[in-house]
Amino acid sequence: MDVGLFGPDSVTWRLHADPSMLVGAMRALLIQALEPRAMAGVVQHSDYKADPWGRLNRTIRFVLDTTYGDTARAEAACEAVRRIHDHVHGVDPVTGRAYSAQDPDLLLWIHAVEVHSSVYAYRNYAGRLSDEDADRYVDEMVRVAERLGMPGDIAPRTLAELREYLRGVGGLRVTPGARESMRLILGPPMPLPLRPLWVLPASAAIASLPRFARRMYGLPWFEPATPSVRAAIFGLTRFLNVLPIEAPEIRDAKQRLAQAA
Repeated sequence: MDVGLFGPDSVTWRLHADPSMLVGAMRALLIQALEPRAMAGVVQHSDYKADPWGRLNRTIRFVLDTTYGDTARAEAACEAVRRIHDHVHGVDPVTGRAYSAQDPDLLLWIHAVEVHSSVYAYRNYAGRLSDEDADRYVDEMVRVAERLGMPGDIAPRTLAELREYLRGVGGLRVTPGARESMRLILGPPMPLPLRPLWVLPASAAIASLPRFARRMYGLPWFEPATPSVRAAIFGLTRFLNVLPIEAPEIRDAKQRLAQAA
């Protein structure tokens, strides 16, 4: 039976099906953008400003394909990203440093922030995640990072190792690209009547940021409001989980495994 890279018994299947991952993705993008070379690659080789929803959709599709697809589908998704990365290189105009999307250090940065943000969002806005399961998730996600070109021997394998790595990263700064990215993440283009719907996830993303990141962006936050935002998002994600709505990739994966059983 081909369960793909993870399978139904993995922590990854559980976390990536939860609506709290939207907040985790927003948090990750805001923090990742603080690495000047990583942000330069996005600015110079991406249409994120012209089509932010398209970029978000492609990211979601990648996560779903690598999480719930069979091995061939997951491998194809990673191969497609690697082909894009082949052409992503240049010089960051802010620091003057060269960058490449194939740089193991940048791959590690993007990977570590994404994984940590998923754990943080699930624990704060979805439900209980034991330390053992958090460690399992960190270890499981290395499978995707390796297929994107990151050497497995540099990857953190536990949550403690992940946190230690993140604490040691220096050189972060808010570039013009990062500030523009922040504005798009917190206030994406959408019809005026729908904009109030984005206030809650945007507030949750701001609340979830490390204090140093909020200071760097100049984002004010009233700390006593954090429990209220957490409760509101928790209620929303639990409500969404009981609705009879499921991503096609998740539904197809369940059907594939049921037929093979």
